[in-house]
Amino acid sequence: MKIQAYIAIMCFGFILISRISFAQNNTNDSLQKQLRIEKEDTNKVNTLNAISLNLFQNNDTLNAMLFAKRALSLAKKLDFLKGEGNAYYYIALFYQTYYKYSEALVNFFNSIKIQEQIGDKHGSGDSYQSIAIIYMSCENDPKALEMFYKSLNFYENSGDKTSAAYSLQMIGTIYCSQANDSEGLKNYLASFKLYKEAGDKFGIALSHCNIGLIYFRQGRFQESLKEEFYALGMYNGTGDWIPGWGISYCDANIGDIYERQAEIAYATGEKRASEKRFAEALSKYLEALSVEKKTGNFRALSITYNQLGKIYIKLKKFSVAKFYFEKSIQSSGSSKVSLRDVYSSFSTLDSIEGNYNDAYSHFKKYILYRDSLINEESGKKILQSSMQYEFDKKEIVAKAEQDKKDADAKRIKNQQYFAIAGLAVIMFTILIIALIQFRNNKQKQKANLLLERQKQKVETTLLELKSTQSQLIQSEKMASLGELTAGIAHEIQNPLNFVNNFSEVNKELVDELQGELKSGNMEEAMAISNDIKENEGKINHHGKRADAIVKGMLQHSRSSAGQKELTDINALADEYLRLSYHGLRAKDNSFNATMKTDFDHSIGKINIIPQDIGRVLLNIFNNAFYAVNEKMKMADLNYQPTVSVQTKKINDKVILRVTDNGNGIPQKAVDKIFQPFFTTKPTGQGTGLGLSLSYDIIKAHGGEIKVNTKENEECEFIIELPVK
Repeated sequence: MKIQAYIAIMCFGFILISRISFAQNNTNDSLQKQLRIEKEDTNKVNTLNAISLNLFQNNDTLNAMLFAKRALSLAKKLDFLKGEGNAYYYIALFYQTYYKYSEALVNFFNSIKIQEQIGDKHGSGDSYQSIAIIYMSCENDPKALEMFYKSLNFYENSGDKTSAAYSLQMIGTIYCSQANDSEGLKNYLASFKLYKEAGDKFGIALSHCNIGLIYFRQGRFQESLKEEFYALGMYNGTGDWIPGWGISYCDANIGDIYERQAEIAYATGEKRASEKRFAEALSKYLEALSVEKKTGNFRALSITYNQLGKIYIKLKKFSVAKFYFEKSIQSSGSSKVSLRDVYSSFSTLDSIEGNYNDAYSHFKKYILYRDSLINEESGKKILQSSMQYEFDKKEIVAKAEQDKKDADAKRIKNQQYFAIAGLAVIMFTILIIALIQFRNNKQKQKANLLLERQKQKVETTLLELKSTQSQLIQSEKMASLGELTAGIAHEIQNPLNFVNNFSEVNKELVDELQGELKSGNMEEAMAISNDIKENEGKINHHGKRADAIVKGMLQHSRSSAGQKELTDINALADEYLRLSYHGLRAKDNSFNATMKTDFDHSIGKINIIPQDIGRVLLNIFNNAFYAVNEKMKMADLNYQPTVSVQTKKINDKVILRVTDNGNGIPQKAVDKIFQPFFTTKPTGQGTGLGLSLSYDIIKAHGGEIKVNTKENEECEFIIELPVK
């Protein structure tokens, strides 16, 4: 059933529609005329925001952004908080539209700060709901749930039942995506109750659709049909948020239910009931198809074509099935999910008809789109970590700027205060000599009080700086964890792909073997069995390979609570070298580099904290691969990026050298590279904490870390660790 996709498509449009209350009900032309005659006051701020919303509704997002920025500038000048909060909201919408989520989050939270200050509960609810949808897009369900619950609280306090019901719908959808049907149903029913109280027919229909989805997954088909037909009737009678889409999804959902009932009837030998249900399913899919064509809902159109083709396979009408699969491909556009599913269906059809070359060709395309979607999933998780890091960093910068402004304002105010106080002292000195001593004593008391307040301010600022430093260090650790995770995923992907692919090929070979055995062709059957045996050997080989990789990862990543333990430094260096390389490859699959190792196997095991030394190695390897990658972008075709690792035992020390042939480090920067927050990378690509933390870790182990570099030629990091 496809109602989940329907709700996801609806999310952003609903949030934008909910902001109409901020704007005037005028056309863009009349608003522009009104703007030209207005003075620089709060009315002009409201008009600018109204024009911005109007332009957003007409998909002119760039000009909408420009008017929102004008509104923000004037609102700040006038100290008009409501206009400022609305302007921040529209600026955030612009960034959200173009998937610049970190900038969108900063502006949404700026809007929330003002909305909560002025008590705008409905505006706060809208902002939290928009933030929740950003996290939902990045598949960060815990943060999305947190934000939806906050929006729900504000909507309930503002008395907006419709918006509160929508937040409950989205909370239910997230729980359903996690297969938590009990929580999903609980929230859908609560949403239905609020929609009913508000008299919102569209929301009531949407609730019935979602409740029907859960009943379908629980096998309660009659109850599910009842809910879907109820929703369909409401959509037909009252319209739709996006005209026709709700109708088509209800038709498709009903088709899914009939198809499932047909399969159950066929499995239990009820042929006549099965044929009837298949016919009903086809009828509903065709009705959905008709609406999808009219409304231009091509994603749903492709899915429905594929579903029709699969039914005709079950009905053994293969030419009709092929026709619908081809239509599904034509209408899929750039949807990798649709293309993955239809090529899988096409491969099944080709196999049934004995077109094994075509089946293999379509199966390869299915694998291609499936793996691409898996890679995109990994990319989303990396984007999620990066987005949170960028947001935290911008929050720190914004807070520092605000603190500076507050300090400047306080300094100017103090200067004015002391000037007036000094003038008063002079005047009173001229008039009454006795009063001079009195005023002097009062000034001393005030000065002491001011000094005490300044002292408290300095202490508070110091605590905030320490907190900020801790947050940046945590961000650096999370960034390293993200790169480590990407490397692990990339490392084990290949053997897992082999296992999956050979398993699927063996399923087809078993079908062929059974066919040959039935026909009595023992020679061909023996040949196929040998192929199966060979494939099983490959599955076993690659499974052991993946098992070895995972055990290796666990060996080096298991928790030790910071305790030193005997560790093979050669194995540790080799493991993190490959993890760093595959982490960069996961971000940029066009990157390639040569890795050279020269390990002294006489070292044995040394007493270190493996997780901490692993973090040091990961930082240095990441920097090395970054350097050769940057040089490769500018160098000629003869340049071969290379990273080398060497270990050697000299007396009671282990020397580890990491060398790369990148651009090296500028001489003027060599003395600063181990300082906290210093980085040679472009803004946004480094915190400047990696080498600083590495330096502290090596010192804590009683060792040393040094660097030798030749600008534009190479860079070498040397780590010395005691054997005992």
